[in-house]
Amino acid sequence: MKKWLGMLLSALLLIGVMAACAPDRSKEANSSSEGSGDSADSQDKPEKLVIWEDKDKGVALKPAIKSFEEKYGIKVEFKELDMATKMREQLRLDGPAGTGPDVLTLPHDQIGQLATEGLIEPLDVESSVTDMYTDSSIQAETYDGELYGLPKATETPVFIYNKDLMSEPPETFEDLYNFSKDFGGKDKYGFLALWDNFYFGNAIMAGYGGYVFNRQDGKLNPQDLGVNNEGAIEGAQYIQKWYENIFPSGIIGENGGSAKDGLFQEGKVASTMDGPWAYQALDDAGIDFGVTPLPKLPNGKYPQTFVGVKGWHLSAQSEHKEWATKLIEWISNEENAKIRFEKTSEIPPIKTLIDDPIIAENERAKAVAVQSQRANPMPNIPEVSEVWEPMAQALQLVATGKSEPEKALNEAAKTIKSQIELSHSEN
Repeated sequence: MKKWLGMLLSALLLIGVMAACAPDRSKEANSSSEGSGDSADSQDKPEKLVIWEDKDKGVALKPAIKSFEEKYGIKVEFKELDMATKMREQLRLDGPAGTGPDVLTLPHDQIGQLATEGLIEPLDVESSVTDMYTDSSIQAETYDGELYGLPKATETPVFIYNKDLMSEPPETFEDLYNFSKDFGGKDKYGFLALWDNFYFGNAIMAGYGGYVFNRQDGKLNPQDLGVNNEGAIEGAQYIQKWYENIFPSGIIGENGGSAKDGLFQEGKVASTMDGPWAYQALDDAGIDFGVTPLPKLPNGKYPQTFVGVKGWHLSAQSEHKEWATKLIEWISNEENAKIRFEKTSEIPPIKTLIDDPIIAENERAKAVAVQSQRANPMPNIPEVSEVWEPMAQALQLVATGKSEPEKALNEAAKTIKSQIELSHSEN
């Protein structure tokens, strides 16, 4: 019995020694599997990739798709959806169901919410790619310290003037103020702006040193609110001066925009603050208008408008993330961005194109490009949803003279902080 037991133990020992000496096939397999995902070229090519594009913008996407298909042999299909109102809601339905896109376009202020919901993923691209774009556009596409998209187009408010009523644009807002005081006639105005709307009014407040959320370590801090700091109050005081002495009462509130636009299109306004989205209506109205960046404020600084960036983003539900990332790089590169501008007039935030004659010699595009470099991206964190209504209410109180700026902004800040604590607290 002892002899048999000894033989058994010797056999088991021999098996253990042989196993220890044998190569670890599982490690080899894991190493091979990990290496295959290092680049899109090493990943199995999909038969098809799907893009969701903004409504009526597919004409700019077709040339980029054609060249991508020719180079990589992957079919690319696209579907047009209204970016501002439909894209996000549809992704929430189709993404988890497996019928969504690999790549989609979004306004950058929606990034934070969709990232929080796990519907889009950060991009893994080389610095040589991101270095092509303006700093503000990359900042806009960054959430919680990670890059979530590559920019395709940028827009921001600019100074628009009627050349029949204003021979040349003013260099400063004080020049414009004096021009507006002397610009006479019934229902005639030298300058109109929607500064009771925080999207526009913030440009003046930010030019004096106000801000929405402070940026720390590359991230927006929703606890550091600057809508009622000393600079913001000074900016609101300047806004109130215009409403007291220049602006008519009818351009406040929900109907203010349509009233302002109507007056300008009727040739009753010499200048206004608006964005490139207004160009087409002015062309249709037969207005001979010029466009420049906004003039300087009395403190010698330029207004810091909100810049909106449209970008290309990676769906978290894509089964081909590396190839989808390569597609994003392709459709947003310099060549395809230039084609997009030619076909849609959407202005690409690519550094080399700002000085390209196609933009530099285009007055309308150049104004937006220059002003965008003086702008701040709209905050893209979910907490920004608590800012708009309280600030609109505060600025309307300022515009109507029903409250002093400091009191109105302090009350707005208190409301914003309370709503952030209530709706976005982790506890």
